[in-house]
Amino acid sequence: MNLLDGHLFPENQPPLIITAAPYAPGWLPGDFPEDIPVTMQAQVQKAVDCYNAGATVLHLHVREPDGKGSKRLSKFNELIAGVRKAVPDMVIQVGGSISFAPETEGEAAKWLSDDTRHMLAELAPRPDQVTVTVNTTQMNVTDQAEDADFAGTSRSNPAIFNAYKEMTVPAQPGWVEEHVRRLSAKGIQSAFQCYNLNSFESVERLMRRGFYKGPLVLNWVAIAGGMDTPSVYSLANFVRAVPDGAVLTVESNVRNVLPVNMMGLSMGLHVRCGTEDCLWNQTRTRKMSTVEQIEQLVRVSGEFGRPVASAKEAREILKIGVFYDTVEESLQANGFAPNRRGGNQGYLRKSA
Repeated sequence: MNLLDGHLFPENQPPLIITAAPYAPGWLPGDFPEDIPVTMQAQVQKAVDCYNAGATVLHLHVREPDGKGSKRLSKFNELIAGVRKAVPDMVIQVGGSISFAPETEGEAAKWLSDDTRHMLAELAPRPDQVTVTVNTTQMNVTDQAEDADFAGTSRSNPAIFNAYKEMTVPAQPGWVEEHVRRLSAKGIQSAFQCYNLNSFESVERLMRRGFYKGPLVLNWVAIAGGMDTPSVYSLANFVRAVPDGAVLTVESNVRNVLPVNMMGLSMGLHVRCGTEDCLWNQTRTRKMSTVEQIEQLVRVSGEFGRPVASAKEAREILKIGVFYDTVEESLQANGFAPNRRGGNQGYLRKSA
């Protein structure tokens, strides 16, 4: 994140962390049956395949045997345990959008919606990270898509298309504060999903006010539709605000994934790919598996001269398991300016 002279040279950049998102919860298995895993064995094997291809972070969702997305805590625990056993060094990042449902009929009335989302802190085995959204926003994942991106898939169905078009992400301040507190208490790193500068600034306020005291790990989510636009202008604006100690991964969707990853890769940032974000190659002549997408990034990174991070290096870069004792220590470790004495501890533009 130190964009000094020479920052585009590979010797001045950290090894590249590739996050794989292979479970594709927004698609149905029939949209890409050759690659979207359904059985538990296939879901574990997909993690192994992604790891062997070069991904060191696994963005994890779970499917039921019928192919539907799972809302059962037990199924998440089962997959996490399977991945831990198969690829013990891989960083497991659970997608934080899940709201767990009771496993026994008749219990639903006892469960409050926020409590079901907070149950991500109760996963066992414990994941390394849970993604945390900040600030309620629109999440129209269709905004950057063309009709051809959805042709022959479930999203060509108008009802399904409109459901994804109208999605929102609920993330009010009280929920975020409590969620981060519970995750931190269990030793789980919060991986913040930042949709634009205002969500990043809210994360900064969380840290300045002591709600989160840990490494600042961010995803810049550039899918438009209420989130940032996949553009070099919006990326540069975001990077200017982020402190030098942060770890930043770029994320996009449809055919913007590869170009956005190229920008991040060249700048010394980190990248994410997989069928969750895009099913197609750049010419949309065929669907492209998550492993193929990883292999493509590994190949291009090699041509840039930038090495791909090993699992050990990824854990060190992300500072998995690290938390700080005080707000002051946290701010200093992440490269923020210190809090001023007295007054509101809110957003501060970093000093020149």
